[in-house]
Amino acid sequence: MTQGPDLLLLSNWQNFYMLLGTAAATLTGLMFVATTLIAGIDAHLPTLNAAVSAFNTPTVVHFGTVLLLAGVLSAPWQTFSSLSLLLAILGLGLVFYSVIVLRRMRRVPHYQMTLEDWSWYITFPLLANILLIVAAIVLLKNPPLALYIVGLAMMLLLIVGIRNAWDMVTFLAVERSHSQNENKNVEVQEAGKTGRSKNKAGK
Repeated sequence: MTQGPDLLLLSNWQNFYMLLGTAAATLTGLMFVATTLIAGIDAHLPTLNAAVSAFNTPTVVHFGTVLLLAGVLSAPWQTFSSLSLLLAILGLGLVFYSVIVLRRMRRVPHYQMTLEDWSWYITFPLLANILLIVAAIVLLKNPPLALYIVGLAMMLLLIVGIRNAWDMVTFLAVERSHSQNENKNVEVQEAGKTGRSKNKAGK
């Protein structure tokens, strides 16, 4: 059970945790705003629900994990043993969640996983989660190294979340534009049919 001066290491990381926690909280709020783009997409509800569960929700989870870690590591811990246990539980839970995300991605209708999506939505988040487990193991023997590993995991999750959020927002914006254009074309065609019908009736 580690106590005393080693715990002062956490205080040296407070600015780092505050910076990443603030960024994660801000980006989480923006994700809720970005999700409103879904309202303008003309697609089947089951398809949208499957896509949100596979791509949108995990991104929010990544940001939430960074925010949670920032808060947890900023707490006044008395021993590293309790922190180590918490990191291990969190890491294992997130690994299990990564498996769930993989299953959800494979169930999205009319979607074929690419190497890019496989890397950013599965591989990199899974790597960050495994790093948390490694940090939990190393923490009791080498706290300075463990905190660097946790910092790396947090940075990786934040970068993955930013990239995936941009990918999702770009995709939704394009799909929404296509849906609006298709609706306009349908309206124009219907208006043209109505005009021709009136002309025939007039004759």
